[in-house]
Parts: sequence; C-alpha cells; structure tokens
Amino acid sequence: MASAPAPGASPGAALLEVADLSFTWPGQQRPAVEVASFSLAGGETVFLHGESGSGKSTLLSLLAGVLLPTRGRVALMGADWRALGRAARDRHRVDHVGYIFQQFNLLPYLGVLDNVLLPCRFSARRRAAAEADAGSAPEAGRALLHAMGLDEALWDRAAGRLSVGQQQRVAAARALIGSPALVIADEPTSALDEDRRDAFVDLLLSACERRGSALVFVSHDRRLAPRFARQVALAGLRDGAKA
Repeated sequence: MASAPAPGASPGAALLEVADLSFTWPGQQRPAVEVASFSLAGGETVFLHGESGSGKSTLLSLLAGVLLPTRGRVALMGADWRALGRAARDRHRVDHVGYIFQQFNLLPYLGVLDNVLLPCRFSARRRAAAEADAGSAPEAGRALLHAMGLDEALWDRAAGRLSVGQQQRVAAARALIGSPALVIADEPTSALDEDRRDAFVDLLLSACERRGSALVFVSHDRRLAPRFARQVALAGLRDGAKA
C-alpha cells in the first residue's frame, strides 16, 4: 500500500533535496561526506548503507540540519538549512524531523513517557498533531509505547535505568510522536537480537506509513534492505549514481 504524503508536504513535491553537498570537519583536508544529488519524496522509505567510517551518521546529521554543509544545499520542505539562523533551524527540526540517534540521546533522569513527550513540549505543531491523533499528547505517547511493546510498569522509570533495547524503543516512540514529515534512524537495531530486530522494523515502517512520514534508515544489516522502497549506497551518492 502506498504511503500517504508527508505531513505539510505538497503532493508530488520533494520533501528533502540535496545538491552538490560537501562537508569537511574542521582541521581536516578531505571531505567526510560528498553527495552530488539526492532527493526524498514524502512518505518514501530509504535504506542507506555504506562501509564503516564512510560518513553515514555525518550525512544524517546534515539531512537534519544538526550540521551544516561546507558547500552545497540541503533543503527540507523547501527550507535550506544554511539559509536559516540557529533558532529557526531548531524550530524547523523539532517541527518536522524525528531522529533516532545511534546512542538514543534520551534524558536519563526523565521518565520514559516524559522523554517521549519532549518534541511536543518544544513544537506546537507536533503537539497539535499528537492531540489530533489520540486526543492528547500523553495519550499519543502511551499509544506509541504500547505499539513498541514497552511494559507499562516501565513508563515512569527514569530512562537511564532501562536496558539498551528498552531505550531504543523509547527513542523510536519519541521520534514518531506528532507525525514528523521525516524520520531519521541511525543504526537503530544494532542492540537487538534477530526476533526483536524484525519486530522493531515492522513497527517502525508501519508507524511511518500510518503517519505519512518519510524514513531514512541506516544499518549495516543488509538483510533489512528489501523491506524498504529504495536502497541507497553512500558511495553511489558521491557520483550522483541512481540507487
């Protein structure tokens, strides 16, 4: 079944556009990431792969506006990250991007549900979408935690006291709440066994489809690639090759 258009994106329009991108870390001579061109449609799912150390995580940070390119254009929903001031980038990101970081980046002293609700605290758009989805932001958060299979007994526990696999599911629920246009997942299944890995990918893909969110998913596990609409090799993006 085809995914719905991404929230806030015009039908048929590219949600994400990258052109002539290069990023070099300060003090380095060679670019860490180079992308000739890349685009992502609303609701599209992409499996991004490449060798260890090839710059996949750096590229994800550039797509989300966490890093700015040394050269070139990265635009989300028509807004070029480099053209926005820092505060405007932060607002645009929290409104439209859900990010599952490789190290999860949960606030360890906050409870599980409070971590999930963080995007709704900082984004009126995400809060309104969560309320439309479930009646209230807390109810939307609880529904996502149920969908992620996290026991209710853990919902008030500080996130820092959870196992790695439990933290991963909390991070996914936080990324999905409020139906962001773009979900970015950086090696989100690396801490899971095979059964939990497959179940998690099922949940993530179905949640994105239900909400019309596009998904860029990075993993070393190429067995997951056929689950996605498109497979992209980072090395090919340097040449502008079709994935």
